[in-house]
Amino acid sequence: MAVWDDLVGQDRVAEQLAAAARDAHAYVAAASGGAEPELSGSAMTHAWLFTGPPGSGRSTAARAFAAALQCLSPDLALGGRPGCGFCDGCHTALIGTHADVEVIRTDLLTIGVKETRDLVRRAQLSPAGGRWQAIVLEDADRLTEGAGNVLLKAVEEPAPRTVWLLCAPSTEDVLPTIRSRCRHLALRTPPVAAVADVLIRRDGVEPDVARAAAQATQGHIGRAKRLATDEQARARRAAVLRLPERVKDIGGCLRAAQELVDAAAADAKQLAEELDEKETGELRAALGAADGKRLPRGTAGAMKELEDRQKRRATRTQRDALDLALTDLTAFYRDVLARQFGSTVALAGGESAAAVERVAAASRPEQTLRRMEAVLDCRRALDRNVAPLLAVEAMTMALR
Repeated sequence: MAVWDDLVGQDRVAEQLAAAARDAHAYVAAASGGAEPELSGSAMTHAWLFTGPPGSGRSTAARAFAAALQCLSPDLALGGRPGCGFCDGCHTALIGTHADVEVIRTDLLTIGVKETRDLVRRAQLSPAGGRWQAIVLEDADRLTEGAGNVLLKAVEEPAPRTVWLLCAPSTEDVLPTIRSRCRHLALRTPPVAAVADVLIRRDGVEPDVARAAAQATQGHIGRAKRLATDEQARARRAAVLRLPERVKDIGGCLRAAQELVDAAAADAKQLAEELDEKETGELRAALGAADGKRLPRGTAGAMKELEDRQKRRATRTQRDALDLALTDLTAFYRDVLARQFGSTVALAGGESAAAVERVAAASRPEQTLRRMEAVLDCRRALDRNVAPLLAVEAMTMALR
């Protein structure tokens, strides 16, 4: 399977990246032959910016391109397309063990100056395999302003064979000085049918389950896979979609808000516990405090730094879980609005079709629009660090 096969519904982007990888291969081949190749005028460049809505496959496209740059297929000598997916270069790049492919992702709220400086320093090294060093920054939108300024110089004047692959929801989420130095590729939301097909073909999901998950998430590949393979995820989504009919009085509003926030906190705790325990154990072992021994003198600061980072990650994870619930809630009210205007568009909720009909019949379109605005206000409040319970309580009261 070629590395491009996971780019669901992104044929145009795949063609552009394949052309760039082909020019990159020609550059390496010419340099190996003693020539002085030039990248100017070719499809290849040293900095790329991948943008698109959540679930469009930004990081998937960046990792596929990074793998294609390391492709060692014999067919390349015959004019074949880079990114075969079977050679050692492609395989190790895709599974994350290639020495010249570094994928940077974060569970924290931001990426700071210190981490960015370390990354820029590593980017100055020559590729170990003699081809290209690819750095995939999956959360470029989380760079602080200071970190963005640190990255700017590296993107502006990269090492000869270093390629920066930045991913962000939109061009507005990165500094103008950075995006002006990158080649921009805009990805679209994949068609529902294409997402269902990849779940069936790649993940072995039953066709009915795959189609329902793809429809419910409206083409979000990652969420569709989780919904199709995780029973708990389906149960949590069903609970969120019952919320519109539970906010009939003040008591119901407050209970629904508390349950929504508690569920997000439980999700965050579940995801974090195993990782926190592993990180703490590894650090204690590295400091010589394994098997319950006391920490050596002067090492408490390292433990405190790890604990602070884990707390920030837990905060981010809880916000992400809440945001996912709010996204499902927005889709519910969008279906309600569609019904109120007589549209026959397919429901994103699927299993909540009856609830959509009931809410649509009991309210007017202007009320539905105000409720959608209340959900968006809640998301904006969470972005401004408002306490989650206060933000969600204000939302549920407005939904009533």
